[in-house]
This record gives sequence, C-alpha cells and structure tokens, in this order.
Amino acid sequence: MSRFDRYLLSNLLQLFGFFSLVLVAVYWVNRAVGLFDQLIGDGQSALVFVEFSLLSLPNVIRLVLPISAFAACLYAVNRLAQESELVVMQATGFSSMRLARPVLFFGLCVMAMQLVLSNVLVPMAQTRLQERSAEINQDITARFLNEGRFMHPSNGVTLYIREITPLGELNDLFLSDERIPEDTAEGATPPVRSIYTARRALIVRGVSAPQLVMLDGSIQQLTRDTPPRVSITRFTTFTLDLSGIVQTGADRRKVVDELSTADLLAADPAQIEAMATSRAAFLEEAHSRISTPMLGLVAPLVGFAALMLGGFSRFGLWRQIGFAVLLIIGLQLVNTAASGVVLRNAAAWPVMYAAPLAGGVVAYALLWLSQQPRRRPRPGAASEGAAA
Repeated sequence: MSRFDRYLLSNLLQLFGFFSLVLVAVYWVNRAVGLFDQLIGDGQSALVFVEFSLLSLPNVIRLVLPISAFAACLYAVNRLAQESELVVMQATGFSSMRLARPVLFFGLCVMAMQLVLSNVLVPMAQTRLQERSAEINQDITARFLNEGRFMHPSNGVTLYIREITPLGELNDLFLSDERIPEDTAEGATPPVRSIYTARRALIVRGVSAPQLVMLDGSIQQLTRDTPPRVSITRFTTFTLDLSGIVQTGADRRKVVDELSTADLLAADPAQIEAMATSRAAFLEEAHSRISTPMLGLVAPLVGFAALMLGGFSRFGLWRQIGFAVLLIIGLQLVNTAASGVVLRNAAAWPVMYAAPLAGGVVAYALLWLSQQPRRRPRPGAASEGAAA
C-alpha cells in the first residue's frame, strides 16, 4: 500500500475502534440492566451476571460492527475534506476510485471480523449461554428459595420459607398448590386445592426432577364441591416431586443460533423436526451469517462514495452525510425485508444478498458519478447577465 493508503487506513481503524467501543458499551449497558434484574432477582451471584454478560458480548459486537465502520468512514473522510487533505490528493491526480482503495481494505477487515464472529464465536457463545441458562433453571435453591418472601415458581403455586439455615434446611415451609389440571373442562371449578406445611424441609436430587422432603407437617386439601370439604393429613415425613411445580429446563431444546453454519445449510429434516422449526428458518440464519458481514464491507464504501459527491466546503459535508445515512437506512430496510421473505419461502434464500449487492452497486455508481466533470458557468456568463 502507498503512504496515503496506510495513513487513511490507520485513521479508519482507530476511529472504528473508538466507535465500536462506544456503541458496544451503550448496547451492552442497555442489555445488562435487564440481565442484572433477572439474574440477581432470581438469587444468582454477581459472578453469574458477569459470565452471562461476557457470553452476550460476541453477539453485541457482531451487531454494531457495520454501524461502527460506517460512522468511522464518515468521520474520517469529513475531517480529511475539512483539512483540505482530500482536495490535495485529488489535485495530484487521485480519482475517486483510487481514493476508495484504503476504504475497500478497511471494509475487508471489518467483513473478516464479522465472518469470524457470526460463524464461530457467536454460535459458541450462544451454546454456552443456553447451557448455563439450563443449569441455572435446574438450580432451584438459587431461583426460588429466598427466605421471608412469598414466591410463585409457576402459575397457581405459592411458596414461603421463614428461614434457610447455612446447611440448606428450610424452616417453617408453606406451599400452596392451586394449579388447574389439564383435563379440567373449560369453565369448570378446579377440584382440589392443596396446602403443605412443614416445620423442616430439604431439597434433594431426584432421577428426573428435584424432590422436596418435608418433615413434621400436614397436608390440607380443600375440595371445591358444594358444600366444600376440608381434609387434613398429618405426616412425619413426606416427599413431594417438584417436576410439575417448577420448570427445571432439563428437556432443553436447541435453538437455531447454536448450530454451525454447515449444519444450517444442510438443513437436516430430522434436526428441523427435533427443534420444532422450519427449513426456512435454518436457511435464513445460515445466509444471514454470510450476507450480514458483507454489509460491513459495503457500508463504509457507500459512506465514502456519498461524501465524494461534495466539493470543498468549510461548513463540512453535512448534506452528503445525511444522504449517506439515508442510503444505509435503506439498505438495512432491504436486508430486514429480505429476511422476512426467506422466512416465508425457503427457496428465496438468494434474496438475502440483495442488500449487500445493492450497496455495492450504489457505491460504484456514486464513485463513478463523483469522477464526472462538473459543469461550471463560463467566465463571461455573469458579466453578460449583468449587462442584460
């Protein structure tokens, strides 16, 4: 590369790093607030929150890279134009196509980073994130056992524990089960309401779900017949299966984001059926992992080409910048519409590449247009008009 190419490329990479850091921080903070409330509210530790935050970062970075590349290109080229460096390079004989070469190198770097993120790092992070979510869902002690609070593990279930000892014993437990059986007719009165009380209780692992072992307590069952009846059964030891009371997530089903790109392109019918999705969803995700990084290449080229339409101005290239922003918004709308088309029809997967192809055509057309000689008024035109 020439000295100018290295100079512009270094500026683009520095600004790209700055904008990426800012956008990732903003996006991550917005997501971390909800994540913090969800995890800490469920009794998880701060280390779990940090782990989940780090696992969500690859996907956040993947989303902001094209925007960061576009913003870095606009800022760098606008600064070069204001400081007349761009005008000097054009005066030395550099055409718009030649000036776009370092921007092309920059776009290739961004595209390479996005390809690695979309096809390697994001699926790995999503797989680990889903696995850890399933593990936490099975950790009933952390999710539902908080002393001194009324908790609702599922609809129709209320749980209260007065005290949890350091050894994990539950003192003075209250459990109300008002769930409606699945076979109950619509509009019918639920047959039984059960209330479990125990002085002490323990949670132990079971074969398919955790077991609640209650000691020295009673079961009160209220039938909703007319008239209602109450039966009380006292027990020394009673074991209750928690599989129907809490959702442990043991039968976790994979999601499309976890699969490799090769598996998505293969679209195995057995795997599609096991995941309860469609072939269109597989192909949309697979081709999105390829087409979206292309936007990382196209976005800075479109921004650079739009700014090359303007000449030198001490007020900057704000009209051209606004035009470039509208172009990027249009490309994003095309990309979103293409995803919707592919999700409805798997055979239309080539449409996923409409946005990057359209962006490449627009960038080339704008660069070609910027190289065309501009019409200028003849020197005598002004004086002739004044004389008239």
